Amino acid sequence: MVDCGRYPAKRTVGDAVVVSADIFRDGHEVLRAVVRWRGPGETDWHEAPMRHIDARHAGVRWEGSFTVAEPGRWTFTIEAWTDAFASWREELDRKVAAGVDDLSGELSEGVLLLERVSGLAEGEDRVTLERALSVVRDTTAPTSTRAEAALALDLRDAAQRSPDRLESTILPQPVELDVDRERARFGSWYELFPRSWGGFAGVRGELPRLAELGFDVLYLPPIHPIGVTNRKGANNALVAAAGDPGSPWAIGDASGGHDGIHPDLGTLDEFDALVAEGRRVGVEICLDFAIQCSADHPWLTDHPEWFNRRPDGTLKYAENPPKKYQDIYNVNWQSEDWRHLWQALLDVVLFWVTHGVRVFRVDNPHTKPIPFWEWLIRKVRAQYPDVVFLAEAFTRRAMMRTLGKAGFSQSYTYFTWKSSRFDLTEYVSELAGSGEQEYFRPNFFVNTPDILTEELQVGGPAKFASRLVLAATLSPSYGVYSGFEHYEHEPVAPGSEEYLDSEKYQLRERDLDGPLMPLIGRLNAIRRAHPALREFANIRFLETENDALIAYAKRSGDDVVITVVSLDPGADQEGVCIVPSELGLPPSFAVRDELVGSHPPSRFHWRLGRNFVRLAPGQAHVLGVEA
Repeated sequence: MVDCGRYPAKRTVGDAVVVSADIFRDGHEVLRAVVRWRGPGETDWHEAPMRHIDARHAGVRWEGSFTVAEPGRWTFTIEAWTDAFASWREELDRKVAAGVDDLSGELSEGVLLLERVSGLAEGEDRVTLERALSVVRDTTAPTSTRAEAALALDLRDAAQRSPDRLESTILPQPVELDVDRERARFGSWYELFPRSWGGFAGVRGELPRLAELGFDVLYLPPIHPIGVTNRKGANNALVAAAGDPGSPWAIGDASGGHDGIHPDLGTLDEFDALVAEGRRVGVEICLDFAIQCSADHPWLTDHPEWFNRRPDGTLKYAENPPKKYQDIYNVNWQSEDWRHLWQALLDVVLFWVTHGVRVFRVDNPHTKPIPFWEWLIRKVRAQYPDVVFLAEAFTRRAMMRTLGKAGFSQSYTYFTWKSSRFDLTEYVSELAGSGEQEYFRPNFFVNTPDILTEELQVGGPAKFASRLVLAATLSPSYGVYSGFEHYEHEPVAPGSEEYLDSEKYQLRERDLDGPLMPLIGRLNAIRRAHPALREFANIRFLETENDALIAYAKRSGDDVVITVVSLDPGADQEGVCIVPSELGLPPSFAVRDELVGSHPPSRFHWRLGRNFVRLAPGQAHVLGVEA
């Protein structure tokens, strides 16, 4: 239960949902419990037994499970009760074993219990119960015969199948569970500006190659008309030169707004063709949902009350100091007409959903009201439960967590700036084991159009390679913005994380031929081949005795992957990878380095304990443990 049930926990279609609870009462009576659940739209409850597990939790922990088979909102609850018949049977069994002669009182109690249980049973179970009842109530029969009938195993089993739940306890309110399809948890993302690839037609031609490289999602920044007023020029210049295309995030001009398409990219029919081709080759199209407008957006004329104005009547443009966005205006969430504003934004999302879009990257959701996101995401997923929302929220952890609770399927993270072994271990362990894993799914983007980290600026190709391996093997979802595979690393100014000649403000010539593409393709193939890499909370960090090396293992069933990465972009590093017995591996086992072919040899013998490792700058081992 997330925040005592205030928000739903998250699961993915096909997951076995394990439900546990501490169940106890006064006395020594035998207890029973079940987990009960309903899928989306169902009115009848299903149930499965809960079992009493070991004494690690003071001997009161019970556990049961069920499998979620479709996306949407599920509900579950727990019902527990005292098994009066089993409690009586246990007491009777102890007294028989102790040689107690007078059992008449106990057997008279058993008659009443059997009468009630037999009335609840059906079929063969009822026959079994009534047959035993006739013996137990026969006061002329020997006590031993009556007790033997009461203690029969087939009677015990029949009674358990028809329990008397007269005094059961159930949770005050059912607990909600938000179930997504697999793409909400696992996927390889590629981001590109379609205007640098020849519009929709050009991007459509690249989809088979993106599929071949193993990408699951193609994310497109805003595809809408771009405003002319205050249009930004190259490198964020305040005045655009003739021919400067402007920032796609300055949405809207006289021809349309959030439901429009920039004419240089193509038509709506061409967009539909792009989505259809993506579906054919297995690459989903993701659109950016940015709640902001250029000064030329139709909403500023049609709904001026939706925007913030200063006392002098001027519009208040967007700012994120020290960044200023003179070409963008935010909506006024305190508008008296907020209901129609919310509905208009919902209509935008549903418009693109009806055109086949099932994945949205949401721009700066942390600057919008949480109740709005709860409302919008629930509305959308009530009609289209397969829709996935990615939060681009580089902000305070409390807000990022709350966005996950409010319904976002996954989120950008601080991984972008975590570079040391300590920082990576601490942060990933927090995401995987602090409770966040119940509602917060990370997406480890290695770069974005807004973020060129210092280590990529100075680390060279080796740092690009190591960051790529880390993202792809630490997180089930990760992303690459085009240019990364070409080692683009020049900032617009010293100390800035903005790219020189940023694609946000000008056209670039792009192609899928960067020197990192073979490694990207290989990593994506490894990710698809290993179920262990499709999960996040299963990570275990391993000791390396060298802070320039980081090692971790992931296990899912029989599939085990051990990854070792060099964090040093400038020198060879030696260390060990200590494999603990807790991974459940044999004393000696074979591993195959999935990143290399047969030359040099890729198969090695490892063991529990210390294994020597030497890696060149940017090098890594991704080791599949052989059965």
